[in-house]
Amino acid sequence: MNSHQTNNDFSLRRGRYIIIGTAGHVDHGKTALIKALTGTDTDRLAEEKKRGITIELGFASLLTPDGRRIGIIDVPGHERFVGNMLAGAGSIGIAMLIVAADEGFMPQTREHLDILRLLNVPRGVVVLTKMDAVDPDWAELVKLDIAEQVEGTFLEDAPIMPVSAHTGQGVDELKELLYNMVADVGGRVDPAPTTAFRLPIDRVFTMDGFGTVVTGTVTQGQLAVGDEVTVFPQLLPARVRNIQVHGESAEVAHSGQRAAVNLGGVKYTEIERGSTIATPDSMELSHLLDVAVTILPNCTREIKHNSRLHLHHGSGSVLCRVMLMESDKLTAGQSGYAQLLLSSPLGVKMGDRTVLRFFSPMETVGGAVILDPHPPRHKRKDADIPKVFAIKEQGSVQDKLSLIIAEQSENLPKISRIRRVFFDNCAGVAEAEQRLIDRGEIHLHQSGVCVYRDYISAISARCVAELTAFHSANPLAAGMRAIELRERVLPGTEGAIADWILSAVAEDGQVKLSAGIASLASFAVKFSPAQQKLVDGLTKLYHDTAYASPSFDEAMTQLGADKKAFVQAMEMLVSDGTLVRLTDQVYLHGEHYSSAWEVFVKLAEERGEVVLGDFRDALSTSRKYAVALLEYFDLRKLTRKVGDGRVVSG
Repeated sequence: MNSHQTNNDFSLRRGRYIIIGTAGHVDHGKTALIKALTGTDTDRLAEEKKRGITIELGFASLLTPDGRRIGIIDVPGHERFVGNMLAGAGSIGIAMLIVAADEGFMPQTREHLDILRLLNVPRGVVVLTKMDAVDPDWAELVKLDIAEQVEGTFLEDAPIMPVSAHTGQGVDELKELLYNMVADVGGRVDPAPTTAFRLPIDRVFTMDGFGTVVTGTVTQGQLAVGDEVTVFPQLLPARVRNIQVHGESAEVAHSGQRAAVNLGGVKYTEIERGSTIATPDSMELSHLLDVAVTILPNCTREIKHNSRLHLHHGSGSVLCRVMLMESDKLTAGQSGYAQLLLSSPLGVKMGDRTVLRFFSPMETVGGAVILDPHPPRHKRKDADIPKVFAIKEQGSVQDKLSLIIAEQSENLPKISRIRRVFFDNCAGVAEAEQRLIDRGEIHLHQSGVCVYRDYISAISARCVAELTAFHSANPLAAGMRAIELRERVLPGTEGAIADWILSAVAEDGQVKLSAGIASLASFAVKFSPAQQKLVDGLTKLYHDTAYASPSFDEAMTQLGADKKAFVQAMEMLVSDGTLVRLTDQVYLHGEHYSSAWEVFVKLAEERGEVVLGDFRDALSTSRKYAVALLEYFDLRKLTRKVGDGRVVSG
């Protein structure tokens, strides 16, 4: 990696970049073909040259007539190295399925084609190599067999190009075809730019003077020198020091380009093939995935519930356990919904495609599309399973958003996290979100926390249960303190968020909140004559004593009341606004409290700032009551302190 930055136009070009990748059986001439096309020998290992077969991924580039440099990945063809093949196949945009004319379709040809299909490679060409080794009649028979083998795949209508890397036959024609295919892709309208960058790592090494270098294909977004990134799944922070694209220094690497990235802040021993560098916070690690599984039509084995498989994602793989949601097994050609329990966590995104291979012996069985990277644990064969998974697979953005928020509500997620982790680069999310808010399906707090309406209904049911039990045990109490109810139904929840949820619950109409007291909306205290006498006595006492009212304890002694009955009467009077609780001991009649506020406002209009002494004198009360009132005004944010005085807030 060069230390200087050369001026190039990669970051200035419009149009999409794309990776061309080979696939096919061992010794069918993939590496020789790439050398004929590009002049590059992609076999770099001594063992590869000694054995004459590709073991590791190889890389080259093809310069198109319009000046675009297109990356080419050469993958191993031997069955023992399918894992290495998969590390490169996930980024292929145009596939060259290589078939040797002297051997025709072989087992690994079929498996590689299956893998390309499972990864949803959109287009490609079949290249019939080693034409110099066969006569024309034989070649025609092989072409007919190829056409039959690719029927029903993305290569069904693809051209079959006869070439010979040895003689040069057909190489120029193949180049021309590839140029046209690349131009067709590049000429299309680009999708909206992604909000996050992602590059699955296929090589890691260190260079003197530079440190850690990783290589891979940019599969999403763009990366610039100086960017901060995170290495997943290790969750290591790093900074981009230098970038090379196709061997040339660059300021920016774009989606569809091969890139070598010099990372600062991490050791190369901390990273491995299968890791991913991505925009910080753009993914979260998960051990559990909701997926749609498809079994290959030619698979000779079946997947049973709880089967152990290898999951290949990006450039890496992990072991997983397949929990089938609707059936006990899947056989050849079948599809179904499942949850995958991973042996180690991955950073993945909704819509990612993966390949599933049997644990032992290693054999490709099918693929899985990730529908939800952070689902709850589902109950197998539940009646709602088909509907829930179908929405995640085929639903509109609005339906998916609604469902994801509903499933995540118990965690009180922020809408920014929902957008970032679940719907990165998904058009129409903001509009769908607003429609759901307008329809009352989701509730959004000013902090960004969002919950689904069913979550509010569930909390409401908990509140009703708690209050029903409370009223039964305390029939003369106006209700439970709202803070106590909050702690019971929303333990550990931040106070402001919990209060917001309880307010939403109250809007449903079953629960009433008043002056810090929660009760069932249908509840009303029914007093006996003795209890009514106590309530009337308290009302008169606090009305008559104005700003010299007795303390809680003094009033209880003065009226000679039973403590439980007295507490219940006081709570009821506070909840209906007859009394105002300034402190645990200081209460005022509601009329006197309103008058005190009017006095404060008038003083503030006359003097600007109201000091304690002036307020006390205006009420003809003691310091004790004046302080209690002023601090209560502050608590309700009616006033704020300015120097030694207070002013009206707002």
